[in-house]
Amino acid sequence: MQEQYAVPAVPRPTVAVDGGGPRFPVRRIFCVGRNYPEHAREMGFTDRAPPFFFMKPADAVLPNGSAVPYPSRTLNLHHEIELVVALGKGGREVLAGDALELVFGYAVGNDLTRRDVQAAAKDAGRPWDTAKGFDHAAPLSPIVPAMSCGHPDSGRIWLEVNGELRQQGDLADMIWSVPEVIAELSTWFELAPGDLVFTGTPAGVGPLVAGDRVQGGVDGVGLLEHTVAAR
Repeated sequence: MQEQYAVPAVPRPTVAVDGGGPRFPVRRIFCVGRNYPEHAREMGFTDRAPPFFFMKPADAVLPNGSAVPYPSRTLNLHHEIELVVALGKGGREVLAGDALELVFGYAVGNDLTRRDVQAAAKDAGRPWDTAKGFDHAAPLSPIVPAMSCGHPDSGRIWLEVNGELRQQGDLADMIWSVPEVIAELSTWFELAPGDLVFTGTPAGVGPLVAGDRVQGGVDGVGLLEHTVAAR
């Protein structure tokens, strides 16, 4: 007998996989804060602190080439280009040396942020949820399987707005590597297939306005493109 629901069941969000074929079902989206030293400094921090995490809803993902509606309740929407890890296996208390066995592939994402809302939340000692977890807050390129691209631990990561370079760094500059991030995250949550992990952004974050054309990429992984539409 087919299962019945009290209200309409919302389909699970999915992301395209490079080369076509079955899509990647998104379970949860984890994000790492301040994982590049220059970005940490531009946000007012200097120490190599343990990684910390926040989350976005799974349905915040937006396909490559989309128009991102400028979100409500902000006057300062910021871009943050990131390498994104897509997990094909799960686990708890995973060792860093075993962490890459969980990885299905990699993508390029933009951790869009209501920066003014985030600043107000920090000042008030409140959570960041409304600053980071809004609708369409995670534009994402197609996921490239690790069997195709390997496990990148170095290479250029960059973002341009209207052809102007805004962010540029190297994956090798990460304070915490991808295996270390996965291992630490697995001490807080039991990870599962379908989880996405945004791994932090290099320096140069800045504002976006309606009409902007955003392009960014990670060497060996892919290219992310989207626009910003009027509210």
